[in-house]
Amino acid sequence: MQRDHAADPIQGAVALATALRGAGLPVGPDRVQRFVAALDQLDARRRRDVYWAGRATLCAHPEHIQTFNRVFAAFFEGRAMYMRRMPTMPARQVVSAVTASPRDEAARERDDDRALIANASDTEVLRRRDVAALDPRERAELQRLLARFSLPGVERRTRRWQRHRRGGIDRLRTVRRLLRSGGEVAVLAHRTARTQPRRVILLVDVSGSMSPYADALLRFAHAASRGRERTEVFSMGTRLTRLTRELSHRDPDTAMAAVAGAIPDWSGGTRLGEQIKAFLDLWGQRGMARGAIVVVLSDGWERGEPSLLGEQMARLSRLAHRVVWANPRRARPGFEPLVGGLVAALPHVDAFVNGHSLEALEHLAEVVAGRR
Repeated sequence: MQRDHAADPIQGAVALATALRGAGLPVGPDRVQRFVAALDQLDARRRRDVYWAGRATLCAHPEHIQTFNRVFAAFFEGRAMYMRRMPTMPARQVVSAVTASPRDEAARERDDDRALIANASDTEVLRRRDVAALDPRERAELQRLLARFSLPGVERRTRRWQRHRRGGIDRLRTVRRLLRSGGEVAVLAHRTARTQPRRVILLVDVSGSMSPYADALLRFAHAASRGRERTEVFSMGTRLTRLTRELSHRDPDTAMAAVAGAIPDWSGGTRLGEQIKAFLDLWGQRGMARGAIVVVLSDGWERGEPSLLGEQMARLSRLAHRVVWANPRRARPGFEPLVGGLVAALPHVDAFVNGHSLEALEHLAEVVAGRR
């Protein structure tokens, strides 16, 4: 079960049911009892066992499966912010709370609804707030939410093959089976192409005009690169700095301290064309950018020659699988991409999105994953 409830499977089961009810599923006490009974026959420490036990007992209709999958993944990854944390109590009291009378159940559900609505409301407001307008307490909460963030990768087919139950006929393995069986008809062997995640490259602008957003964007980059070997992060200002090693620390604060020591031009000038050219000359042209998804996080303010930025963005788009530009100032009223750097770069960008809030970064992750 989720980390907080790993020691008590029953308490974790009730907490998962509470999260599902908060997401709108009709999870009543009878279904929770069947869920707990199913966990008694399985290993509650295995995510797969918990998933199928919950899906078989907590979903009343096939239409509920999609919501169940979303809440289940968020629950195990610590992103179920609408879930009210269960109080610490013995398992017998937890079960009795689940099997309470309808009147007690209705009263508790009203209390749960109030807590869930208040918690969800605060979180939703914070998700939509501009990072530059947050106070210290809200920034701390944003940092906590970003620490739980994840960036799913996009799979691509390789030239290698692997065994599979279905797919094309593997002629070589099929012939070998025939030879071993003396020419008798045997089961056909099948194969399919292997897949691997595409490399994701994050180019984060840390110049003076981006200073209100730089910390949040770098924490987003840390969460995106955590657990992914094929993610590279660079900072751009007056010079290009590779931050992949510094962001490899699991603890976000430790990683940010290492990043602060590695970036020599924090809150300095902006020379995007020169830095993208440096990236392509040193890493991109040699293979790092080939077939990759490149994300530029910048407001597009360019002190150098805009034509140079346009040339390098055209060069980048020919190498990369997709180029995404996230601009924190795009969501402001009356915004138009009239800055010289943006005018030169946007013709070579596949997606131009916001980057000013947690909700915008979540949307950016879906764009990178190819869902939007």
